[in-house]
Amino acid sequence: MNRIAVIGAGAWGTALALAARRAGRDVLLWARDPALAEAIRRSGRNDAYLPGIAIDPAIEASADGAALGRAEALLLAVPAQHLRAMLARLGPDLPPRAPLVLCAKGIERGTLLLPAEIAAALQPGRPLAVLSGPSFAAEVAARLPTAVTLAAADPALARRLVAALGSAEFRPYASADPVGVGIGGALKNVLAIACGIVVGRGLGDNARAALIARGLAELVRLGLASGARPATLMGLAGLGDLTLTCTSRQSRNLRLGIALGEGRSLADALAGQHGVVEGAFSAGAAVALAGRHGVAMPISQAVDAILNRGAAIGETIAGLLARPLRPEDEGWPMEPPSGIG
Repeated sequence: MNRIAVIGAGAWGTALALAARRAGRDVLLWARDPALAEAIRRSGRNDAYLPGIAIDPAIEASADGAALGRAEALLLAVPAQHLRAMLARLGPDLPPRAPLVLCAKGIERGTLLLPAEIAAALQPGRPLAVLSGPSFAAEVAARLPTAVTLAAADPALARRLVAALGSAEFRPYASADPVGVGIGGALKNVLAIACGIVVGRGLGDNARAALIARGLAELVRLGLASGARPATLMGLAGLGDLTLTCTSRQSRNLRLGIALGEGRSLADALAGQHGVVEGAFSAGAAVALAGRHGVAMPISQAVDAILNRGAAIGETIAGLLARPLRPEDEGWPMEPPSGIG
């Protein structure tokens, strides 16, 4: 896997292209917009999405689908809600045996599919992997240490991709649980909006810590009901990404929640964001998926009610605080590993 193509020239796609190049690969960064590809070639930067970062001139920027045909692995850094359309558009240009690595986080509205499930439906038989974890694009681009999970049902494929993309600063850990990695990436965004509302309402650090812990319980319940492995949900793509997104204002999802908590309308809060706020689109799908599996997710339901059903924030918070007091481990389905506890 010497030639890597990254599809999607937003902040995350650009950061992944830089990481792959630093790992010694030949890299193509594919942009939907020809003007963006030309701007990257001309300036050696992607100031529209990742300002202040120099792009290695060895990275080829292109909007030509035919350029993808030489890739030995394809990284899709396209928002989950746009993934289906992008795969339909580029399908004929994709080399048939190259593995597809899904790097978006979310659940498709309507179908309730994870990105890897969308890819499996549109590209049957193609090797698939999922990359996710606590990773802000700006920090990856700045060569700050970052660890992520790279999962594939075929462990050998995961190991090959880790070898192709890994470096001293960008450390992928191989996994055989793409479902768990996908669920963790989707749910942490929804829960980060809830944490932002807590911050915006001035409810304190105690409340935020409690919400992260109870939100993790929701993430684990939905993950296990979907077939995920417990260790994945407690690892980088689960607990790790949840912690990062719920505690840093670099997170668009957290900032959206803060704006809502401070009293701004959803339209105004979204308008103030640069880039896609995945949690705003995945909240309803996550709740619907939980209903399909019979899983209780009161925090996620509250976020969905605020975003999509016009629920008042104060009344919604009061409803959560009025829930009956129960044993902490009630509804927590994960048993400790053998020999622990």
